[in-house]
Amino acid sequence: MHTALILSLVAIFFLLVIGAFFSASETALTTASRARLHHLERKGSKRAGIVAKLNARRERLLGTVLIGNNVVNILSSALATSALIGLFGNAGVAYATAIMTVLVLVFAEILPKTYALLHAERVALALAPTLRSIVAVVGPLSSAVDALVAFILRTLRVRSPQGAVIAQEEIRGAIDLYGLQAGGRGERQMLGGILDLAHVDVSEIMIHRKNMFVLDAGLPPDKLLEGVLDGQFTRVPLYRDNQDNIVGILHVKDVLQAVTSHKEDIAKLDIVALAKEPWFVPSTTNLREQLTAFRRRKSHFAMVVDEYGALMGLVTLEDILEEIVGDISDEFDVAAAGIRPQSDGSYIVEGGTTIRDLNRRFEWNLPDDEATTIAGLVLHEARMIPETGQVFTFHRYRFEVLRRLRNQITLLRITPPKREASPTSA
Repeated sequence: MHTALILSLVAIFFLLVIGAFFSASETALTTASRARLHHLERKGSKRAGIVAKLNARRERLLGTVLIGNNVVNILSSALATSALIGLFGNAGVAYATAIMTVLVLVFAEILPKTYALLHAERVALALAPTLRSIVAVVGPLSSAVDALVAFILRTLRVRSPQGAVIAQEEIRGAIDLYGLQAGGRGERQMLGGILDLAHVDVSEIMIHRKNMFVLDAGLPPDKLLEGVLDGQFTRVPLYRDNQDNIVGILHVKDVLQAVTSHKEDIAKLDIVALAKEPWFVPSTTNLREQLTAFRRRKSHFAMVVDEYGALMGLVTLEDILEEIVGDISDEFDVAAAGIRPQSDGSYIVEGGTTIRDLNRRFEWNLPDDEATTIAGLVLHEARMIPETGQVFTFHRYRFEVLRRLRNQITLLRITPPKREASPTSA
């Protein structure tokens, strides 16, 4: 009797140790920093490589851990119940339940999981080789259970998120957390801007065609030269007959080189022949694709067209970079009024200001799904062309139309909700 009891206690002890192993493994491998482990793997850590392979099939890993954990916990509880029934009769069931609940909860769950949470990378690297062997043995059973669970989820029409989406959400969460802890608003916006490139189309950041600086290809050479020099732009689109018919892109450097070689008789210089063929891109191209295309073509300038081939505007490499680092100005840029903070917490905003710029600058949450500019948002929400002086409230923001030119809203006063009002120094 005493020998059987001692053997049962020893078995329960080892089962609790195994349960602690599974609990620590589950916590460590699911909370360990992927970036840190990936860095260690690239430096040659074999254990980090094992962790990466285990996490690559996380469903199989978690299934193995849960199966092992449940088996050892149930078996240890059954042994304790059998031993205590032999000592105390039917009352042993109650004693076994109380004792094993405490032992399993403290020593097989809370204690190992807490330690693994505090030292996730260290525990994951230490336990990975052993866990790999266990996964290899229990894996087929785990896969069968996973298949059953997947079938049930499909039956219930429950879809699991894509891995790339989860990874991006984790990165965004880390960026937001960094911004809160370190106060790095500028860095947070830049890192967030990189992630947003794939979700923003060129039509949202392009220079609209009515604001483009273009020159008529039919002008005399001296007039074209004068226009190029007055425009203060490195690249100038040339049109023929109408401004929607872009026939070439003129680079100031090419013009200056040609002028230097024809300085005796500029009137005979064929400036239009210096223009390069324009590059047209669809308005639905996202910024990440366009940035890649700029690099591939070694170009900085593209014309944007809609689905019917009609000219919408132009986009430059600088426009895309500004979505990441913010406004880039040089000594030739003319400072626009754009946004003027007021003492009452409101803002005087030009109608052409993009919603994205406002959201990034003041951390507002105005929707930009249906409109690109703030004037476009008011038109979309109002479902009408408002008169000067009209006031609207959309999405808890107050919009007052200050100026209208024909059918275009050119100036607005925006009053954000009190708790979201930004300081006038922003």
